[in-house]
Amino acid sequence: MSFIQARHLVKTYGVGEQLVHALNDVSVDIEQGEFVAIVGASGSGKSTFMNMIGCLDQPSSGSCLIAGEDIAKMDANALASLRNRRIGFVFQQFNLLARTSAIENVALPLLYARDGALAGLSKQDRLTHAKERLEQVGLGERLLNTPAQLSGGQQQRVAIARALVNDPDLILADEPTGALDSKTSAEVMELLTSLNQQGMTVIVVTHEPDVAAYAQRVITFKDGQILSDEKNTARLARLPHIATPDHQGGG
Repeated sequence: MSFIQARHLVKTYGVGEQLVHALNDVSVDIEQGEFVAIVGASGSGKSTFMNMIGCLDQPSSGSCLIAGEDIAKMDANALASLRNRRIGFVFQQFNLLARTSAIENVALPLLYARDGALAGLSKQDRLTHAKERLEQVGLGERLLNTPAQLSGGQQQRVAIARALVNDPDLILADEPTGALDSKTSAEVMELLTSLNQQGMTVIVVTHEPDVAAYAQRVITFKDGQILSDEKNTARLARLPHIATPDHQGGG
């Protein structure tokens, strides 16, 4: 079974007397270990789809399975548990606590871990785990720095370490380079590429072609449907050791 398996997803919103189809019969599979870019113009449905696979919203109809669990059948507590166990989020704005050190920012999600091996850790164990994640993203020398003492790229690395701290199966990045210059953006995307090569599933939602170019696969949304679902042959040529399955576009 695919890690993400969406079937006939529909999401509708009432706007005045009109019914808007934010997603309209979307079906797609995403495998464990893929690096996928979700692209499309504003209003195309990509953000709504991101909210589905991020367990932040539920479909009006259809099914969306994350590691075999159907979010359409979950209550709010079950959705929160699945998010905490399976998904790490990276956003355009770093969302770091300004007066808190890098290591404490990274350790914070572990306070809310209610399931699995990381639930109920002592403060020292939380900090040890956070230190390991900061070292993983190249910030082992910046553990005690506050966000104001870090560059934009370093702050995003802290945010990525925070996303990794619960040992998720999936990193879901929403415009992760939107607040960065082009050089720093490339560094962040190379970090996400490295994490993917280590086995992490990475999904990036973006409107930037330069960001989408890092993915092995690009899914384009338009008018609530999948317009295209294509392998990024240029990227795959640079990563010959990574094998990806054939895909069929949904919608």
